[in-house]
Amino acid sequence: MSLTSPIKPYDPTWPQQYAEEEARLKLIFGLVLIEIHHVGSTAVPDLAAKGEIDVLAVVKSDRGLENWSRSLAELGYRRGGDLSLGHHFFKRDLNGVRTHKLHVCLDGHRQIGRMLKFRDHLRRNGGDRSRYQELKLRLERENASGIQQYLAAKDPFIQDILAKLD
Repeated sequence: MSLTSPIKPYDPTWPQQYAEEEARLKLIFGLVLIEIHHVGSTAVPDLAAKGEIDVLAVVKSDRGLENWSRSLAELGYRRGGDLSLGHHFFKRDLNGVRTHKLHVCLDGHRQIGRMLKFRDHLRRNGGDRSRYQELKLRLERENASGIQQYLAAKDPFIQDILAKLD
């Protein structure tokens, strides 16, 4: 079974795609936005990835969630399930292809540090970046039941890296 998007070689336009989306998203969150980051594999130079731009928005409060959801819908996003308390998820597809994933986390949420640590480690460590890429490509080839299987299968690698960084 296929993933939400095929894994492809690093695309040097991904940072610009992120920057364009960051500008659009900042307007939605306004003063409640603390910071916004490009995360995930498209944020790591020389790493093959699904061509889906991952965005992490860190907010002071999520009291504006209903308004954000409406504004994000105007940009083509739809609400996904909350990944945990204080970690809201949105996804954007264009012509049936996933283009963006948006993680909105309350300030202090443990996932913020995890996403940034993992991204920064892969940016600095070519050996782990190569191993992660090989793992992702193998999991894509072997995938039988879709994105959840893929995510679960790569999680031990991510957890191992993060444990070494703590």
